[in-house]
Amino acid sequence: MVRTVVAGLDGSPESRAAIDWAAREARMRGAPLKIVHVHEPTPTRLAQAPFLAEETRQDWSRRVPPQVADAVRREQPGLEVTVEGVEGRAAVALAEQAGPDSLLVLGSRGLGGLGGFIAGSVGLGVIAHAEFPVVLVRAGESAADEHLTGTGGHPGDSLRYRPVVVGVDPEGAPDAVLRFAFEEAARRSTALRAVQAYSLPAFYEWAGSVEGEQFGQMRRQHAELLDEALAPWRKRHPDVEVRQESEPAKASLLLTQASHDASLLVVGHGIRRHAFGLRIGAVAHAVLHHAVAPVAVVPHR
Repeated sequence: MVRTVVAGLDGSPESRAAIDWAAREARMRGAPLKIVHVHEPTPTRLAQAPFLAEETRQDWSRRVPPQVADAVRREQPGLEVTVEGVEGRAAVALAEQAGPDSLLVLGSRGLGGLGGFIAGSVGLGVIAHAEFPVVLVRAGESAADEHLTGTGGHPGDSLRYRPVVVGVDPEGAPDAVLRFAFEEAARRSTALRAVQAYSLPAFYEWAGSVEGEQFGQMRRQHAELLDEALAPWRKRHPDVEVRQESEPAKASLLLTQASHDASLLVVGHGIRRHAFGLRIGAVAHAVLHHAVAPVAVVPHR
């Protein structure tokens, strides 16, 4: 259970969009919002530049975070909002401020239009090490983007949320990922779109054909596996409409396409240590760079 929603603030448009998203999420969850800004020590030679002077940074820390918090309180009356300023490396400090019972929300620079994200080093660093869900929100994201197009033809005209999309691994669907996705869909009173991508055997790749009885049987088997993975969560959330898609395709491409009509995209991140430290899986990494909707990365073992 998430007890606190934490959002990182660094003065950028993307971090402001992340805070707005985090405030809406905190209200839906009935949880407080903690806004965290991190002061990273500046190398001495760089700190001598006027625009990086310590006085300038301190002035920003005194003025801007409280102003942002006040703006959030006006937009979300009754929401408990606190501000925390810490020193250290941003990725480490943000992870420490979040903790195991938190949801951490960060901004990620957009590529413009529907081009997706640039997942920066801070966001990737936090996700690689975090043992709690992390959401990346692109610059320009607004509440209207989460809603279906209404009769007026504009996003946000409708009060109905777009579906929540979750990527389901054919090798097994971790409970943590499906729990998070179903709960997010339930909070939004919207559908859950479960997307499963799988690879074709080498024969089909060589033959260039995806027809015939064998292919049909393989498709049915994958559809059944997806149905089995979702069955327990359907029972726990009977009010959530579930739409299942199982396709022979590249997972990152299928999920990126699905993000165009999603209020939130949920993917898993297996916590595994490698010789060179923790790494983000290839699918999660690709989705973080190219998805259009906010992306929630849920860790699992």
